[in-house]
Amino acid sequence: MRKITLALLAIGMAFIGTKASAQGKYGADSAECIKYLSYYVEYYKTKNYEEALPNWRKAYSVCPPTARENMLIQGSTLMQKEIAKAKDPALRQARIDTLLTLQDQRAATYPKSKVKALNNKGLYIAQYIKDDNKFIYDELNKIISENQEQTLPNIFLLDLNSAISLFKDDELTAEDVINTYQNAIAMFEKMEQNDDNARAKSDLEGLFIGSKVASCENLISLFTPRLEAAPEDMDLITNIVRMLGSTEGCQNNDLFLQAVTTMHNNQPSSNSAYYLYKLHSAKDNAELAVKYLEEAIASEDIEEASIADYQLELATYCVKKGMNGKAFEAAKKAAELSPANAGKAYYLIGTIWGSTRCSGNEVTSRANYWVAIDYLQKAKAADSSLTEDCNSLIGSYSVYFPQKADAFMYDLSDGQSYTVNCGGMHATTTVRTQK
Repeated sequence: MRKITLALLAIGMAFIGTKASAQGKYGADSAECIKYLSYYVEYYKTKNYEEALPNWRKAYSVCPPTARENMLIQGSTLMQKEIAKAKDPALRQARIDTLLTLQDQRAATYPKSKVKALNNKGLYIAQYIKDDNKFIYDELNKIISENQEQTLPNIFLLDLNSAISLFKDDELTAEDVINTYQNAIAMFEKMEQNDDNARAKSDLEGLFIGSKVASCENLISLFTPRLEAAPEDMDLITNIVRMLGSTEGCQNNDLFLQAVTTMHNNQPSSNSAYYLYKLHSAKDNAELAVKYLEEAIASEDIEEASIADYQLELATYCVKKGMNGKAFEAAKKAAELSPANAGKAYYLIGTIWGSTRCSGNEVTSRANYWVAIDYLQKAKAADSSLTEDCNSLIGSYSVYFPQKADAFMYDLSDGQSYTVNCGGMHATTTVRTQK
């Protein structure tokens, strides 16, 4: 019934518009038009809406929309009052249809008011239409198509909500819902950046994520052929990164990795390099993980405070992957760059030296423990919270000191300076033997 009513009203609008353009601002019967405009306005000004209504109806029937914009604006107020009083569902619906048509007429007749009129239409749909998601979805999409980023934020929320409901009823595909969401996000990014719009965008994202429409499987199925068809489309790649990045458990896949890599290659930054390090480390691609973390550290846009943290993270990761030489260098840089990181860095260096296997005689194969303990002593001096852990390792490593007799055989004695070269690392330490 709604579609038939709106279709007839649309035909009427076109007919009235044609007549008005041919017959002037007030239409064919300008005297009657002006008379009833005057009548209803007098009642309307005094808030005598009961008397204003029949006179407005007469004015609306004889006047074209060009007669007066207020006829459409004030008519909307009168219709809302009539909707509130209507008990019969069919009558109520007819009045709602009239209210919506008034917004269309205003938008079509008064270009400067088009955005406001269509936004009002969206709000009226939200207020009065509760049980027709297809109508809501179709009409709001038309409004969004016209108003773009000037659409009221709440209209995007209602549009997405109706799309989700239609998806659950098998009337829309997951792709339709995803496209609705993406279009809304694109519009939000063009809007003025203020708290209200930020909250609305956050609500939109929460609604979408909570809907579970965008499962990881759906997203990969949707975007893989798109990326294959347009591997350099940065808008598409940005969408893929945003969508998969905000979907729980959807980052450890080839599509996401490819998209992030392409984004980084086109717009390199410390953040994108660091992100690629995390992705490759999750996939156990150690060499690439290290490459991208080193790239993040060397990036021009990196904040000074982050360099030491990244160096320490690089050192920790390299230790896990058996890259002790690289771990040692990174940890040293972390300690040099940040006193706050020095304790952790020295502790890590101590464990690196303590776990390194050095070849040679009874002294050279054990000298690494001297260096390990040197760094553990520095670690607890720099960070007292590490004292217990450091003392535990110092006790463990001390039992591997060479015997005094073995050291004597190589002309070495306690307290003597000694240079250790082992595992790609070198350090100067002090000879110590077992007591």
